[in-house]
Amino acid sequence: MKRLLALGAALLLILGFWFIQGWNGAGPAGAPVDVVIPRGASLPRAAEILKKAGAISSTSRFLFQAKLLGGGAGIKAGEYEIPPHASNGQILALLRSGKTLQRLVTIPEGLPSILVWERLTGAPALVGDVAVPPEGSVLPDSYSYQRGETRDAVLKRMQAAMARILAKLWAGRAPTTVARTPEEAIILASIVEKETAKPDERPMVAAVYSNRVRAGMPLQADPTVIYPVTRGKPLGRRILESELHADNGYNTYAKAGLPVGPIANPGRASIAAVLHPAQSQALYFVADGTGGHVFANTLAEHNANVAKWREIRRERGEM
Repeated sequence: MKRLLALGAALLLILGFWFIQGWNGAGPAGAPVDVVIPRGASLPRAAEILKKAGAISSTSRFLFQAKLLGGGAGIKAGEYEIPPHASNGQILALLRSGKTLQRLVTIPEGLPSILVWERLTGAPALVGDVAVPPEGSVLPDSYSYQRGETRDAVLKRMQAAMARILAKLWAGRAPTTVARTPEEAIILASIVEKETAKPDERPMVAAVYSNRVRAGMPLQADPTVIYPVTRGKPLGRRILESELHADNGYNTYAKAGLPVGPIANPGRASIAAVLHPAQSQALYFVADGTGGHVFANTLAEHNANVAKWREIRRERGEM
């Protein structure tokens, strides 16, 4: 009798050890596995999804172990990435944590809308078609999305973000801005965005163009010449003389004032720079050879700066 009891106890110990080890032991997935747990899904439904994806080896065993060892907390809907060989216990903890797979589509500052459309179209796991958004309607940022979400829904979030930030910045605009409407602020900010990659220069570039608008001078911004040709994509060559004289509503060499619309999607900093331009009388700027620009109040000063820039380019073998 004692031997039978001892044998039974040993078997229970072995079974218990096997059961617990199964809960914490390596799972069958040899590589990361993506699973989507629908909103309102029960644990048995989640177990079926996990089994079909190859993340667990048995639904009944997973559910039995979860009932005895997993506690009573519920699971959360979303897309999850199950790590390779994750145990049943680790998988349940992940589903309860709500740490869903983060998918991002990033829109850099100054990206034209045709390239925003390309990024949305190429984003994996999004569905549906989407139109090219109006230029200047998207706020540059990184946007999270879930598998199966529509491209149009993500675009609407991008545009709502721009509407919110523009309203906020416009409400706090300085009296020195030349923008008469939020739409004009976006137009001018898109030019500032394309003219400098240095954040600390944006208010000065905005000041130059603001001063030119006040003086009735043409802005003479090269990116506005390129935009009608490529819709904002890189030109890949020098601007043609004919393009400098083209009257198409965007060319700021052909006439004074702002172009008819934005030439890119400007970021917060460029919009803020246009609404709070630097206090400066500068009317000109040219590259300084370091990635930035040198500014001038008079044409004579500017011509001297241009001569220096050309000398730098000759020394580099660029001319």
